[in-house]
Amino acid sequence: MKKMYMGTIILLVIVFLSACLAGPNPMEKKSNEEGEVAGFWKGLWHGFISPVTFIISLFSSKVRFYEVHNSGGWYNFGFVLAAGLFLSGGILGRKKKKKK
Repeated sequence: MKKMYMGTIILLVIVFLSACLAGPNPMEKKSNEEGEVAGFWKGLWHGFISPVTFIISLFSSKVRFYEVHNSGGWYNFGFVLAAGLFLSGGILGRKKKKKK
């Protein structure tokens, strides 16, 4: 009985977590109105400014947090690289204290 209860809980957790997965981007590799597709460098820039962009996007419908007209993997890599460096790994990351 206890195994069946745990199995049901695990199954429900998996179902709820699968609802959080990101879906496909139908605008990927399609150019915007100006005929541009964002690549690695634009992803790097967008990741770097993501904290500010996120706050502005909460109050303005004209500002987006993420460029949907992107090249796919390279844009994503640049975005995550810069956001990771800015948020936790580099610029604002915590420095470990040296033990003496």
